[in-house]
Amino acid sequence: MGWRNLTLSLSSLLMALFFCHLRHARGDLSYTVPEETKRQYVIGNIAKDLGLDAQRLSARKARINTDDSSKRYTDINLNTGDFIMAETIDREMLCGSRINCMLNYELVLANPLEVHRISLNVEDVNDNAPKFLNERITFEILESALKGQRFRLDEAHDSDIGQNGVKGYSLQKNDHFVLSVHDNKNEEKYAELVLEKELDREQQKEINLILTAVDGGTPQRSGSAIIHITVLDANDNVPVFTKEVYKVALAENAPLGTEVVTVSAVDADEGANGAVSYEFSRIADNAAQSFMIDKLTGKITVIGDIDYEKETYYEMRVQAKDGSGLVSTVNVVLVITDVNDNAPKIILTSVNNPIPENAIVGTEVAIINVQDKDSGDNRQIRCSIQQNVPFKLNPSIKNYFSLATTNILDRETESYYNVTITATDGGSPPLSSSMTIHLSIADVNDNPPVFHQKSYNAYVMENNKPGTSICSVSARDPDWRQNGTVLYSLVPSDVIGVPVSSFISINADTGVIHAVKLFDYEQFRNFKVQVVARDNGSPPLSSNVTVSVFITDENDNSPQILYPAPEGKTVMTEMVPKAALSGSLVSKVIAVDADSGQNAWLSYQIVKSTDPGLFSIGLHSGEIRAVRDITESDSMKQNLVISVKDNGQPPLSATCSVYLLISDNLAEVPELKDMTYEESNSKLTSYLIIALVSVSTFFLTFIILILAVRFCHRRKPRLLFDGAVAIPSAYLPPNYAEVEGAGTLRSSYNYDTYLTTGSRTSDFKFVTSYNENTLPSTHILNRIQNDNNPFEENSFSVGSQDSEDVSLSLMFFLERSSIFAALLDTKPCSKSPHLTVRADALTPAFYYS
Repeated sequence: MGWRNLTLSLSSLLMALFFCHLRHARGDLSYTVPEETKRQYVIGNIAKDLGLDAQRLSARKARINTDDSSKRYTDINLNTGDFIMAETIDREMLCGSRINCMLNYELVLANPLEVHRISLNVEDVNDNAPKFLNERITFEILESALKGQRFRLDEAHDSDIGQNGVKGYSLQKNDHFVLSVHDNKNEEKYAELVLEKELDREQQKEINLILTAVDGGTPQRSGSAIIHITVLDANDNVPVFTKEVYKVALAENAPLGTEVVTVSAVDADEGANGAVSYEFSRIADNAAQSFMIDKLTGKITVIGDIDYEKETYYEMRVQAKDGSGLVSTVNVVLVITDVNDNAPKIILTSVNNPIPENAIVGTEVAIINVQDKDSGDNRQIRCSIQQNVPFKLNPSIKNYFSLATTNILDRETESYYNVTITATDGGSPPLSSSMTIHLSIADVNDNPPVFHQKSYNAYVMENNKPGTSICSVSARDPDWRQNGTVLYSLVPSDVIGVPVSSFISINADTGVIHAVKLFDYEQFRNFKVQVVARDNGSPPLSSNVTVSVFITDENDNSPQILYPAPEGKTVMTEMVPKAALSGSLVSKVIAVDADSGQNAWLSYQIVKSTDPGLFSIGLHSGEIRAVRDITESDSMKQNLVISVKDNGQPPLSATCSVYLLISDNLAEVPELKDMTYEESNSKLTSYLIIALVSVSTFFLTFIILILAVRFCHRRKPRLLFDGAVAIPSAYLPPNYAEVEGAGTLRSSYNYDTYLTTGSRTSDFKFVTSYNENTLPSTHILNRIQNDNNPFEENSFSVGSQDSEDVSLSLMFFLERSSIFAALLDTKPCSKSPHLTVRADALTPAFYYS
């Protein structure tokens, strides 16, 4: 430890032992180093001396701080723990003439906060030679001077201290004078010139002697001055100062030219022997740069900067010399008083930046050291921060503070903070300084993506192209970078038994949903899918949203005519009574459209007719009515071509033909007499006989069934027919019914079948109409169809009819019997007649198949 190549003096050894004892007593460290030591010199090992792990110094952010924020001459090697020299020290510039030159440091460790005090004693090295202020010392001595008279010589000044200071003087050998060396009360050496042999001005007017001052260092250094003696007549009085010691208080920062003190000495001699002049006989280098003395008046004034933080007091010696060279000296002590001229200094020792947003309350963020070079109340410091930040300052050891969190941090609310720390001293007026610490908040994946809408509706036109964009979903994640990067995907599910990925896909980056396949509104109209938004955090967070996809209809289906049956299957002919009046319902065209909405709104129009002014058709109902009363002049055979058109864009249409026969009796129809089968007349007669027997049998069964039904049910559902004629239910496609009220069958007409007969060649039906809203919605349409043999199976539905219905049925049976009798006389026809009798006119109509 210290400078091992130098021999320590006894006082230095005792001082080192004292500091060693102090270190062990207080748990702090003390080291000694000679001045002028080179950089990187290892003073000692702090880690070893404190029992610390050297490898932990860097992790704990070890730092060497000074007490007063002055220049730092030392540092610490964080890898080895060595206490090393950072700058070369000049003890004379640092401590001046003070005996003890101590530098105080603090070793600051973070996590947890520890502060260790380190004292560094700077030893003096003999690097300065003694020096006289005046290289020429003049005396004027009367030749009458007595033997043994003493003349005080100027003192030599050595910037070094202790053993290295001035230790003695020597005088050039001569015939008249010897040198006497003494110690003053401060144990400082001074020399006196002693007259050993009387002077004789006539023999020698001037004497030049060399005065040498030597120090006690190794190697020894010396300085010299010339003593010039002029032999004069006698001067037996020396100047006498008015005070033994001049002690003055001087405020720092005193302006240049400020008068410090005036020294005064009186000489009892007269004339030139009594004229006194003043000058410094001993003054330190730094004091010589700050003060001067007027030789005639003895006024000491300020000529340089006075800084309490650099030097707290000055001591100098002033001599008064009369005209003949007699000298007396006095000490002048200047005490520098402190002025609050230094604002506090804030030092950021360590900082943890950025701070994770999930840091717990009380987390230590930074360590701050506050220093002030002033003293007393001027050194008392108060620290504070602004109130709108979630941090606080906790006082710690000495002037150290730790900055800690007071609330839970949220990067999404505030991503960074500018914490301004203000330090104010206790001076009058107080001085303050501020430092702003920029703290960033590190992101933690604590927010799941949030969709902009609670649910999404997407609309796509049927017959779309695969790859068409349907809609876009968007979710926002307030987190940062990968924690806020959102990726989209579909939740696996099935739509009508098929994976949803077969219908749509989603762009993982943009959230745009595309159709994978072509949609058909008539197959299905909507479906739902779950979309997941997931961020890239660890662990990832996600949220779902429901996307409802609605397929909109396109007019891609033409109207389908249910009645009359398409040509090529059956040719139907409706019989119209001759007495039909204007507005009578003649027939009804029934059509449906597989589309929906306005694409399924059907309109009917007669595009061609035998007699254009005789019949009209309802624009939306399809009901064919007589425009005027039927007359004898009207053609018996009427053929109407009906066009059914939907309301789509562009509209689609279909046409059908309606055959009407104006007649009250089949016998009046000449065409029936000409109708022949390719089979023989005997075969037709046999069929008619069989038909008559079947009708009779059916009638008896019908009467029995009515009686049984009246006992079992008060009312049975009636057959529902959509139109003015009986339509087999097999003609209705299975998917035309709509729950939205926009179906193609806008008007419903309901009928009860009273009697149905038929044969392979003829089919007679008698129906009666109900109003549109008479049947409840729970009644169904019963299927009645027999294409092979109507005689073997006849299906019908009977409601709870009153006695009038039965009577009407009997009347119709009798009438039909007469019709069959008339048919027995008819000739075989080429096509099979099917007769339909309308209930509103009680007149038969027939159609061919």
